[in-house]
Amino acid sequence: MAYIIGIILVIIALIIVGLILRKRVYDVVDRQESWKLDIMDRDIAVQLGQIKKLNLSGETQEKFESWKERWETIVTKESSDIEEVLFDAEEAADRYRFSSAKKLLYKSEQMLHSIEKDIENILHELNDLLDSEKTSRQEIETLEPNIKSLRKNISQNRYQYGKAEAYFDTEIDRMEEGLLNYHDLVASGDYLEAKQLVIHLKENVEELTVQIDEFPAIYRKTRQDLPSQLNELHSGIKGMKEDGYRVDYLAFEEEIQNYQQRLKKCITSLDNGDTSEAKPLIEDIEERMTDMYQLLEKEAIAKSYMETQIPGYQNALEELTTSFADTKLEVEKMKTAYYFEDSDMEKYLALEKAMTQLNNQLEELIDAMNNEGKSHSKLRELLDEGFQQIEALKEKHQAFKKRIHNLRKDEIEAKEKLTDIREQIYDTNRKLQKSNIPGVPNFIWNLMEGAAEKNEQAIKALGKQPLELSEVQQALTDAKTAVDKLVEQTDLLLEQAALTEHVIQYANRYRSKYPLLAAKLAEAERLFRSYEYDLALEHAAKAVEEIEPGALKRIEEYQQVPN
Repeated sequence: MAYIIGIILVIIALIIVGLILRKRVYDVVDRQESWKLDIMDRDIAVQLGQIKKLNLSGETQEKFESWKERWETIVTKESSDIEEVLFDAEEAADRYRFSSAKKLLYKSEQMLHSIEKDIENILHELNDLLDSEKTSRQEIETLEPNIKSLRKNISQNRYQYGKAEAYFDTEIDRMEEGLLNYHDLVASGDYLEAKQLVIHLKENVEELTVQIDEFPAIYRKTRQDLPSQLNELHSGIKGMKEDGYRVDYLAFEEEIQNYQQRLKKCITSLDNGDTSEAKPLIEDIEERMTDMYQLLEKEAIAKSYMETQIPGYQNALEELTTSFADTKLEVEKMKTAYYFEDSDMEKYLALEKAMTQLNNQLEELIDAMNNEGKSHSKLRELLDEGFQQIEALKEKHQAFKKRIHNLRKDEIEAKEKLTDIREQIYDTNRKLQKSNIPGVPNFIWNLMEGAAEKNEQAIKALGKQPLELSEVQQALTDAKTAVDKLVEQTDLLLEQAALTEHVIQYANRYRSKYPLLAAKLAEAERLFRSYEYDLALEHAAKAVEEIEPGALKRIEEYQQVPN
């Protein structure tokens, strides 16, 4: 029983699947049928009728017949073929031959696609043809008056074109012939070929218009303006040479002659309407003439500059030479009194060498001005360089003069410092003698003796001939260090002695009450009389601080009040 039910279910499932697949085939058939009907309903014939506005002959007629025939084939035959294929597909689906139905539907779809493509091509070619006719007609309507205008321009201004008039007339004739060819092609229905002709004709008219517009200026410059300007430039160069300007080195005359020959050759090309050679040549000549005038002007300015600045250069160099001669004499005198460092002598010798070179250069400039070996422009560069060298030498000379002046100044300052050191030693000695201390410790006398010896060494260094200032400066430094230490230690000693006396005097008020304090004060007094003032101060201060803390600070403050 279950087996039978299973079979029944399978049969039912197969029937359902078959129905679904058949429904799908029907749907595709309906869709393609609608597609076919849509194609048939299109107004292709109406659109093809637009071509009747054109001349139905030649290429246009051939295309129209081809498009019409193709559309009729689609309507009468291919639509029926598609209808038959769709019917066969439905019939195959009814018989559950779905594979055959699928193949038939694929075939009908390909037929529909092919028809769509053919229709698209027909309409595209139709639009191209209509656009070609419209565009070409509009272009021709513009080109015809333009060509007439070119003819009129040539006719009214023949003198501006010279022999090239014949060339331009020929070109205009050729374009007018192109207009006739266009009308012939349109009359014969060859609109696409006519369009290509119009495109080519338009390019030619635009090119010829530019040539005709540019030609008069090019012809005039080549035949008249530039030859005249070159002749004028040549005459100007000749006049400058007669006036003493050195322009031979520029070699402009040969270059001008070359340009004149090339301009003459260009006339032949221009007579044939060819400006390709003349246009770059004109630009080259105009640019080069500008350069030539600038160089000639530079030479003229340089000549005037040299004539006016040479005297000033001579005076400046003479002044510097005289000033350096004075410095040279001063150096020779100072060599006996002072020792010059190697670096100073190198600077001096470099200055002397540079002065010699500048004077030699001046002689060369004067010789060059009297001869014609160099251009004034080159000489000006040398003169400007000479002025710069003079200014640089002035600065170096002033620096050197300041340096040798500083030798004397350093000597005077060294003597003044020695005097100050000697006075400090004397003042320190007098301060010790006037003090009320019992005596002076030996280390103070040793410091004073050392300072005096250092001072004597500085005096000896200052008295040497030639004077070596570096040695003097070192001796002065040593002497100053020694006397500064002497003054410092002496002041410290006298301060300690005075403070010790005040501390002992202050502590005397406690001497009778405190025997131990009295003993310590007695030791401090002994040390004081033995010139050991630092130890005496230490003992006395310690003793009084034990009895009255802070007493030492109050004594120090009281001692500083009078100061």
